[in-house]
Amino acid sequence: MKRKLRTIFWWEAAGAVASAVLFIITLFNREWIEIVFGVEPDGGNGTMEWAVVIVLAALMLLSLTLVGREWRRSVVREAT
Repeated sequence: MKRKLRTIFWWEAAGAVASAVLFIITLFNREWIEIVFGVEPDGGNGTMEWAVVIVLAALMLLSLTLVGREWRRSVVREAT
């Protein structure tokens, strides 16, 4: 039987992928923020970049949790 996933699943999955990609980019090259936006909000000491890494990791985990919950909801709905 084909699984019926709601649109919110795909938005949450896209959010998880986007935050994961940005997390990895920021983890390995934290200067991209200054390059893209042209500002150094932390004066070059790296505090802001680490804050972005932490926020992106939290967003990724939240999105993955929501995706998993939506996936399980579709399995339960399918079984009933």
